[in-house]
Amino acid sequence: MELLAVIEALNSLKEPCDIHLYSDSQYMKNGITQWIFNWKKNNWKASSGKPVKNQDLWIALDQAIARHKVDWRWVKGHTGHRENEICDQLAKQGAENPTLHDEGYQGE
Repeated sequence: MELLAVIEALNSLKEPCDIHLYSDSQYMKNGITQWIFNWKKNNWKASSGKPVKNQDLWIALDQAIARHKVDWRWVKGHTGHRENEICDQLAKQGAENPTLHDEGYQGE
């Protein structure tokens, strides 16, 4: 669901921006900064030869970042990083009262 949250946040921006995006998700950071290039080159197949999980979200994220300059920063979760703690709290609230749904979501 972190992928969907970032997609929605980026799509809400009205003009191109320079963004420092902090996340405790290595999956998201590595996926968008490293793995996606080979996934696209290999017709959305992982190194295992299997289809990439959450392909729809990765495509949407790739499109959402296209007009922005994003500096992806990983932070260790639950260590007192102020913004990460706020996001964690908001994510819990969102999980309790979801307004968005992705039927094809597959866990990491």
